Amino acid sequence: MKYLIFFLFLLIPFNINALEINSKNAILYNMNDDLVIYEKDADTKTYIASLTKIMTTIVAIENIDDINEVVTVPSEALDGLIEANASVAGFKLGQKVTYKDLLYGILLPSGADATRTIAYYISGNEDNFVQLMNKKASDLGLTNTHFANTSGLDTDNHYSTVRELSIILKYALQNPLFKEIYTTNSYTTSDNSLTFKSVYSNYLNNYNLENKYIYGSKTGYTTLAGYCLSTIANYDGIEYLLITTNADGKSNYPLHIMDANMIYDYYINNYHYLDIVNKNDILLTLETKNSKQDKLEIKANETISKYLNKNISKNNLTYDYDGLKEVDYFTDKGQIGTLNITLDNEILVTIPIIYDGGLSFSFMQFFINNLIIIIPIAIILFSTILVMTKHKKFTN
Repeated sequence: MKYLIFFLFLLIPFNINALEINSKNAILYNMNDDLVIYEKDADTKTYIASLTKIMTTIVAIENIDDINEVVTVPSEALDGLIEANASVAGFKLGQKVTYKDLLYGILLPSGADATRTIAYYISGNEDNFVQLMNKKASDLGLTNTHFANTSGLDTDNHYSTVRELSIILKYALQNPLFKEIYTTNSYTTSDNSLTFKSVYSNYLNNYNLENKYIYGSKTGYTTLAGYCLSTIANYDGIEYLLITTNADGKSNYPLHIMDANMIYDYYINNYHYLDIVNKNDILLTLETKNSKQDKLEIKANETISKYLNKNISKNNLTYDYDGLKEVDYFTDKGQIGTLNITLDNEILVTIPIIYDGGLSFSFMQFFINNLIIIIPIAIILFSTILVMTKHKKFTN
């Protein structure tokens, strides 16, 4: 029955060009350029559910000396989790686990039992560990983020924005261990008692959804946060990072997964890198003075590519030069102007135009160009010589 309804849902028309997604908040980065290419209410404070665990994990990693150290799951890690309807990894009271087991238990099955255990051993209790999380948020310059727990349970004092969540995720992905865990689909604990599979993978399997591009993820859900999702994807060498929150949590279907697939499909199918300048392209041709060369060609010393809609070609671009229109043999080497390449009045790139002193001197051109000065000087010199000659004859 659920697959029939899911199929009917797919038949509901939507305007893909407008990207009418279900999630209330979203932000998509082209990570190659660290450029936001899509956003929707990206700065609105929102509940963030288990996307919290991105921060929990990176703070834990940065405070663990040995990830293979063995600890014991304490009662403090399990108390109240059932009543709070928190997701758990399945660790048992008194179980011997490594920090590595706990880290995977946080990100893959989204285990609050893992976050509580790791907080207990690093900071003594969850509240102290949360202080470390908020300090890290402050260190990252986040002003619209505050944590009240390690797992993402709804409370008024626990919130962020998709823009600031993206900053946290980008920071965390710089850590090799975090990225390894974030991009892993399954993991078996060191004692072989538990095997974790990422929640994202479970969604794909349960709803028979295709995964074309995504290779790392963290999901989230609470009543107030709705469906939340963070992902990284790769296509044709282009890296993407997407955060979405607040897809309808009352739906029985993974609207956050559908949103991610739709967003990635749209940009991957409709955008690419266009070489707006190729190395050795002639950027502009300038007039010359006092030189054997009639013209000076300024060439590009590198290829410049921009992420643009596939409907755009170089013919749609405007190349505006501001600088010297004529280069003299005596012109000092260095920057003589700038070339702005624009699309619809938006500057895509500004290229400094450099004169490298490549002109060769022409005496003939120098003479012709300076006749207005040379002729009067010659007349004066000739007259002076003539007068001096006559004066010499007279005195003799």
